[in-house]
Amino acid sequence: MNPKRYLPILQWLPGYGRATLGSDLLAAVIVTIMLIPQSLAYAMLAGLPPEVGLYASIAPLVVYAVFGTSRTLAVGPVAVVSLMTAAAVGQVAPQGSPEYLGAALVLALMSGLILTLMGVARLGFLANFLSHPVISGFITASGLIIAASQLKHVLGVEADGHNLLELLLSLGANLGGASLPTLVIGVGVLVFLYAARRWLKPLLRRLGVPGRPADMLTKAAPILAVAVTTLATWGLGLDERGVAVVGSVPAGLPPLTLPGFDSGLWSQLFVAALLISIVGFVESVSVGQTLAAKRRQRIDPDQELVGLGTSNIAASLTGGMPVTGGFSRSVVNFDAGAESPAAGAFTAVGIMAAALLLTPLIAYLPIATLAATIIVAVLSLVDFPAIRRTWSYSRSDIAAMLATIVVTLGHGVESGIMVGVGLSLGLHLYRTSRPHSAVVGRVPGTEHFRNVQRREVETDERLVILRVDESLYFANARYLEDTVMELATRQPGLEHIVLACQAVNVIDASALESLEAINARLRDSGVCLHLAEVKGPVMDRLEHTEFCHEMTGKVFLSTFDAWRELRGESDAPLSWPCGTLRPAPGLNRPTTPN
Repeated sequence: MNPKRYLPILQWLPGYGRATLGSDLLAAVIVTIMLIPQSLAYAMLAGLPPEVGLYASIAPLVVYAVFGTSRTLAVGPVAVVSLMTAAAVGQVAPQGSPEYLGAALVLALMSGLILTLMGVARLGFLANFLSHPVISGFITASGLIIAASQLKHVLGVEADGHNLLELLLSLGANLGGASLPTLVIGVGVLVFLYAARRWLKPLLRRLGVPGRPADMLTKAAPILAVAVTTLATWGLGLDERGVAVVGSVPAGLPPLTLPGFDSGLWSQLFVAALLISIVGFVESVSVGQTLAAKRRQRIDPDQELVGLGTSNIAASLTGGMPVTGGFSRSVVNFDAGAESPAAGAFTAVGIMAAALLLTPLIAYLPIATLAATIIVAVLSLVDFPAIRRTWSYSRSDIAAMLATIVVTLGHGVESGIMVGVGLSLGLHLYRTSRPHSAVVGRVPGTEHFRNVQRREVETDERLVILRVDESLYFANARYLEDTVMELATRQPGLEHIVLACQAVNVIDASALESLEAINARLRDSGVCLHLAEVKGPVMDRLEHTEFCHEMTGKVFLSTFDAWRELRGESDAPLSWPCGTLRPAPGLNRPTTPN
């Protein structure tokens, strides 16, 4: 067993030098500044005390540096997972109660165990079953719900609801009770953050600030908003005039916590933990792969499961909440020049210092400022152009995407992601159950074959070559059977049918039975069944089956060989009977098909 495979820190730590240390320390300072308000805001979004967000940004970062494979991924609370946490925990305990915090710890532990076990079992490939349109639709809808849920803090009113419609109706009903000072702070921060995100960097560049510092200053805009509004609230006594503030935050290191082991609570939270695990993993791997590609690096999805899983376990044992790799902070970490996961560990030290020293300053931080920070951050996740692009490209994908958006907005995040997962799997099964196939003919004067409905090609009334463009398995075996028999009945003078299998990577037991049925029915009709361009691993399995010995036709190395021999254009045989490990004697052929 190679320990470097399971402990990626052993891959980069031996070569860690002074230059890398300098880059990592600089990135850690920048990310720490950004992460402090984000951590507070996302804890609030999850319905948890603000210090929980800080705690969830310490131990998980250190643990990920040991087990994670991305050099620049920054782990911590993120908007979508925080929303899913609030939705799940809110069903089992009232917000603000000790039971609510205890359930969040259980959720983090369960998510961590699920991710770690999936990583040990090397199940990272399962993320591929979530289509991008479904994930995009879910994140877009979640972003809208998150933004709507924070409007009450910007307005200073009471409002609740589990979906977008309920939230908007509740906001409308309580709009008359809006607090003017709160509204001024909330709208002011919204306008400032939006303007900074859109125009500050170009302005700084025109003033002569280099590109990288200008980008860092733009991303640090939330810190300025936090500082100004906190000072204004303290200096003007706005907390006594109706402005809600964070209040007293206990200073100190993350506590050691042991999540409860109530079997009833675990069963209630299992589905939510599974969904949070899936969504968090997909988001994290997407960000990690994108950033790694820019530096010609790579990440291991299976080890990423372990890295995220152990990070969540660490969060549950240190008073935190479910975490994953965040897009915005990871991009900042990358742009700031982070060279190794040590940058995350240094960031954890910075957050730890903030939890020890800066919490008295947070007491007068307006909740409206945090809400505005969340709104601006999540609205960048809302991708309406993706809906238009998907609509113009694929009707089935847009149906899945819109269904995910509608269910998420109308019923909640858990229902939305379950519908999305179900639709992703359903679309995959539907598409592969009706595999594309085409009758092909020879392009004149060449050895190439193309669809007879797309090109002017040569055909033969005694011969049909059917190209199968999908692996054959239980869901599409009967469809292939029907397709072949329809061809046989449509062409009275048919003598040979060739299945061109260059796109077939697998033939399972159900498909093998269908091939046996096709062979028998064609034999009764006086038609021979042949195979061409069968891949080596597929042929290796067919060699030892009854079908291979009973097949009426032969196996051809190429479609062109089948065309020449079956039309009588070759003096020497270009095929061999299925079940023989060697081709016809005298031919310079490999011992098995390629």
